Amino acid sequence: MSEVETFSPSQITVSMTDKALDYARKQLASSQDAKGILLGVKKSGCSGFMYDLQLAKNIEGNEKLIQVADDVSLYITTEALPYVNGTEIDYATVGLNSSMVFNNPNAKDECGCGESFNI
Repeated sequence: MSEVETFSPSQITVSMTDKALDYARKQLASSQDAKGILLGVKKSGCSGFMYDLQLAKNIEGNEKLIQVADDVSLYITTEALPYVNGTEIDYATVGLNSSMVFNNPNAKDECGCGESFNI
């Protein structure tokens, strides 16, 4: 008999590195109406899903709030919760390009460009 794994939104964890927090603070400071950072996923990309990270200007109220720092609130859309559990968000510079990087333990495959993933 196999165990069935249950999903509980209250057990979701997502973290941000210091570099990601510094970048988020700069973005939040540039916006007068942002309440935090909003993380979602969209069906897209060559591997199936794509991260959608943006300033949270309109909060619907069903998002999960994770206070990743005293001054940075991370809102996660309901649809994204099972896909991003355990993810660490980093900010990395490679050559001349800088971007947020998602270290997601749930991702089974990622495309070559790193823009999309599959569960």
